[in-house]
Amino acid sequence: MREFQRISVIGLGYIGLPTAAVFAQHNVEVVGVDVNLIAVDTINQGKIHIVEPGLDVAVQQCVKNGKLRATLLPEPAQAFLIAVPTPFKGDHFEPDLSYIQSACQAVAPVLEKGNLVILESTSPVGATEQMAEWLAQARPDLTFPQQTGEDSDIRIAHCPERVLPGKVMQELIDNDRIIGGMTEKCSQQAADLYKVFVKGDCIITNSRTAEMCKLTENSFRDVNIAFANELSIICDRLDINVWELIRLANHHPRVNILQPGCGVGGHCIAVDPWFIVNKTPDLAKLIHTARLVNDGKPEWVISQVNEAVIEVLRRHPSKTVDDIKIACLGLAFKPDIDDLRESPALKITEKLADKYHGQILAVEPNVEKLPEKLLNKNIQHTSLDEALASADVLVVLVDHKAFKGVALSSINAVVVDTKGIW
Repeated sequence: MREFQRISVIGLGYIGLPTAAVFAQHNVEVVGVDVNLIAVDTINQGKIHIVEPGLDVAVQQCVKNGKLRATLLPEPAQAFLIAVPTPFKGDHFEPDLSYIQSACQAVAPVLEKGNLVILESTSPVGATEQMAEWLAQARPDLTFPQQTGEDSDIRIAHCPERVLPGKVMQELIDNDRIIGGMTEKCSQQAADLYKVFVKGDCIITNSRTAEMCKLTENSFRDVNIAFANELSIICDRLDINVWELIRLANHHPRVNILQPGCGVGGHCIAVDPWFIVNKTPDLAKLIHTARLVNDGKPEWVISQVNEAVIEVLRRHPSKTVDDIKIACLGLAFKPDIDDLRESPALKITEKLADKYHGQILAVEPNVEKLPEKLLNKNIQHTSLDEALASADVLVVLVDHKAFKGVALSSINAVVVDTKGIW
């Protein structure tokens, strides 16, 4: 097994920084790289710029003992882990690999013979090969797997993360890891690296299968969530309590229906299935339909809010639409985190502000301020108590723990509960 004294993590976000910290906790010198100067400065102070339980303690400890530091530009290392965003362009059908390409351009000048480059970013099938090609173009003096196979100077692999926000630090260690090298030696070297801290199995395959594996896992979840979301819409039409229905159906020994919500968010489930649809649009019919169902759920929620506004006007004839306060409970894409990426709750809040010119109250206890896209709108970031006291309509978009402690009997507003907490 090869030993790694120094590695570099490119991209210090929700995956990159925890990964860097876990390696540093296991006595590996880690140089983290990010284009965000504020993030770099924050980390070098032993602090964090994102919310993830346990990460603050790990970063503080590792910076203090000299095992972790952050920079704006890559430095020589034995292994480079690229964990940058992979969004999509336009109408969800064209993956945007520009962040990976930029990372390759940054890393290429410091590559040395024997280095390992791992793509951790969730990517469409073929992205690892594309990364290797970009690196080869930038460093013609080195050989890569697509050129010389097992005898290449540089090893290339794809090793996608599969962690749950809120439990990242533990799941990085405990979960099995898929290791997809472009050659067997690439896979083995990548497995050696992850075995520094991974207690789960390091399962070896090729890069394309590893890419498809991550996309498949999240598409599976997306399809199951779509089933629950579609059920909730059907049950509303038929005057059936969907939460009771799912609870009863799940008593069947082979049925496990998920809980519906206001849509699907996050960088993974809301994005990854589109990578499959993009590659095989004529074949990915179920996956495509699930995406349409989940992407359409926010519009259904807004229609429920419209009905709630009508009810408020019926109860209070002296009020106008512009007098009504609508409180949106939750902006994150899932409970008890600060991650707003692809959040349907955020999109719903923004659309409600565009539609209703009265005051929109945004309650998100996990962020200190609203994202820039909401700042110039009629949206006020406020506390739960303020929302409960003054709102005419309460829209539960995320089931944060703080919201679950509120008794329905204490609420005077008209409630739209997309998570069934009341």
